[in-house]
Amino acid sequence: MATITYREALNQALSEEMRRDESVFLMGEEVAEYDGAYKVSKGLLDEFGDRRVVDTPISELGFAGLGVGAAMVGLRPVIEFMTFNFAFLALDQILNSAAKMYYMSGGQIPVPMVFRGPTGAALQLSSQHSHACDTYYAHAPGLKLVRPATPADAKGLLKASIRDADPVIFMEGEMLYNLKGEVPDPDDGDFVIPLGVADLKHEGGDVSIITHGSTVHLALQAAKKLEKDGIHADVLDLRSLRPLDVDAILESVKKTNRAVYLEEGWPYVGIGAQIVATIQEEAFDHLDAPVLRVCQADVPMPYAKNLEQLAKPSVDRVIEACNRVLYRS
Repeated sequence: MATITYREALNQALSEEMRRDESVFLMGEEVAEYDGAYKVSKGLLDEFGDRRVVDTPISELGFAGLGVGAAMVGLRPVIEFMTFNFAFLALDQILNSAAKMYYMSGGQIPVPMVFRGPTGAALQLSSQHSHACDTYYAHAPGLKLVRPATPADAKGLLKASIRDADPVIFMEGEMLYNLKGEVPDPDDGDFVIPLGVADLKHEGGDVSIITHGSTVHLALQAAKKLEKDGIHADVLDLRSLRPLDVDAILESVKKTNRAVYLEEGWPYVGIGAQIVATIQEEAFDHLDAPVLRVCQADVPMPYAKNLEQLAKPSVDRVIEACNRVLYRS
């Protein structure tokens, strides 16, 4: 095991898959000459050349569409958005072409490709650059959606996404690129994590904190603080939002009988709404309290630092929600 950063883990995944399969190529703004806006593609241009690491103009709709066409004729594009806030400009290609082509062609034309880049709020990037974009893509049949929280998950899940036969939305936490963690060494074999398999990051029997992406780390901090009060929480990292590991969710809830869902996005029609509906439909008789959600405030993200902190989910809000479902508040 080596301890590397989240961005280095993504870089390893890209380089290993590009060596393994010549049909894999990377395309996006500043991915080549500049080594990527977040340095995820560092060194790839030197190794693979400008036919496989392609800088694009600032035209998300254009290069996303080019990627869809390339996938339709047998290549495996990895399309990098500098941020998923900019990917809204490419929604037509993602939702109307990539997601639907296999279905509309009667299974004749698969679209094996990955759309990847950072999502969620960083620090004072204001309303137009702080979206947690999960819901927009999870809603569409034909897409898969992956949200890794750790360097190991980032590497293993990106490799699986590149190999997948379907278009995959691969969202990286904007605040996670410098996060360090243990990742299996390349010499130890092919490290791939299958899509649709959740991971229990912390085990307990009193309450389930179900989450994904950057907020996994808030959940783990909350679980540590709760332990000081004798409360032991499951922290279940979904890792994939589509396909969703419903069995893992139900297993945790049936064990603890109480659940809190934590996410970066807005509450209205958020990912948490789907999770709560799933728990209510499949595990209602196991619940000893209503399922609660901890989300971003239902407002555009403020620029002012103090207001931004109030709008984001926090460890204290997670602890408060856990105490409420335990009838401790």
